[in-house]
This record gives sequence, C-alpha cells and structure tokens, in this order.
Amino acid sequence: MRTEGDTWDIVSSVGMTALQVAAGRAVEAQQPDALVRDEFAALFVAAAGDPDTIRLVNEPEQWDEHPLTTGFLGLRSKFFDDLFRDAAADGVRQAVILAAGLDARAYRLDWPAGSVVYEIDQPKVLEFKGRVLDEAGAAPRADRRPVAVDLRDDWPRALTEAGFDPAVPTVWSAEGLLMYLPGAAQDALFARVDRLSAPGSRLAADTVAGDMDFERIRDFHAEHPTPFANIDISSLLYTDDRADPAEWLTGQGWRADTLPAEGLAERYDRPLTEVLEPFAQMFSGIRYLTAVKPS
Repeated sequence: MRTEGDTWDIVSSVGMTALQVAAGRAVEAQQPDALVRDEFAALFVAAAGDPDTIRLVNEPEQWDEHPLTTGFLGLRSKFFDDLFRDAAADGVRQAVILAAGLDARAYRLDWPAGSVVYEIDQPKVLEFKGRVLDEAGAAPRADRRPVAVDLRDDWPRALTEAGFDPAVPTVWSAEGLLMYLPGAAQDALFARVDRLSAPGSRLAADTVAGDMDFERIRDFHAEHPTPFANIDISSLLYTDDRADPAEWLTGQGWRADTLPAEGLAERYDRPLTEVLEPFAQMFSGIRYLTAVKPS
C-alpha cells in the first residue's frame, strides 16, 4: 500500500507502472501505422530486466484486449507529443514534464533551438533513465534538465534551482500522474503550476472520473494472467476527494477543455480496439485536459 513519502525504483510500486507504460509504447512503435515513434522504450524494458514486461514487448498478441496494447497508449502519447509540438510552433521554449517516467521526449521529439526541457520524477527513476540513454549513446534534442524530486515535496524550489524561469511561458504535462497523487497533493500541484505559469503558458493532463471496480480488475487478472497481474493497482492509486482539474483551472482564469477517449481516437482517426471488462468501465471515465493561461 502507498504510504506518505514512499519512494520507488523502476521495478517496484509506481515505478513498475512506468516500465509497463514504456512497454506499451514499445508495442505501439512496432505498428506499421504507429502514432508514436519511440526507439528508446524497448531499451528501457530490456535494461530493467523484468521478464514479464519483456514478454509484453516480445509477445504483444497475448495481451490484445488489455488497454496497454490496444492502441490506447499510442493515442495518449500522441496527445501529449502534440502538446509540446504545438507549443514549440507557437514560440514556447520552456517545457516541464511532471512525472516524466520513462518517456524520452527530450530525445525523440524535434525541439526548436533554445528549448529547455525539465523532467521531474523520483531520483531512482531518473537515474535509471539517464543511465540507459547514456549507454545507448543517445543525445537529447533539447537542453534536458532532470529534476530529481518527489512531486509531493517542494518541487518548485528544485525546479527553479535547475534554471526554470517563471517569467516566460511554459508548456506543462501531467501524463498518467494525477491518480497516483493524494487529493491534497493534486490540488497543491495545480496551485503551484498556476503560480509558476506566465501568461501564454499551457497545460495538458489526463484525468479519470468515476469509480473503479478494483475487485473486478483483480478477479480478471486471476482468470487471465498477464504481466499486469503482478501489481495490485488499487494499492497504488488514490481515490480521495479532489477538485476537478478543468473546473479548478477555469476558476483561476485558464481556458480549459476536455476530450473523452473516443474523441481523441476520432481526432487521430484511430478507432480504439474494444477493451475487455472491467477495463472498459475505467477507461470510459478518462478525459484529456488542455488548458491555456490567457495573455
């Protein structure tokens, strides 16, 4: 179970979910019409050495009806990729990836000259990520600045000490993050982002609305063993009260919009493969949030 101040590496707790998401991106990258090109995701999986996650990449057909291998992650990753591409096209040169995990956007996206990308995550996660990329001889396409700090702690101080400038517009991402934060920490996160955001800043996040039937998810994994059965997701997520991000941001003067998963699939002309229950219930509540702080 989660505890206050808990930490993790890449093969435990929340870190393992980041590894499995990397596996999902590796599966997406294998598709002939992949929405995301990611040459690094499979490297992270191999380096972590978890046999079940390696099997997920090598034998993706075994998990065809699980959300991580049905195109869901391709849609989600492209949504956030486009956030950074669009911001860069509009002249935003400062990016902050909250809970950066094992996505290598600083390496795989084409960043304009002068771009600075801050990656915030747990120290052990960033250490593993940097080591794998260094051993692969990868070079970032922007000024990448890892910020090793827990998002429940004073991350704004660590971010500014790394060179972050709150006086210029910033593009923020919170991908696959909010459900892993207690309600108070989520509310504090948005308050800090708002305080650090100059006019013209933009933000994207994915949110989950409604209840999750964790018992049915556990029963499913008991009947259909997969690499995902090794994690009791109910022990990692927080479902306590919190503000609705879109409503909160609107109240602070941001322009916010949300899009359901079906709408995202339509935007990218990529119909979602049917997902087995009980995951369908969970994913029906996912919303993709974009927000802009007016100039």
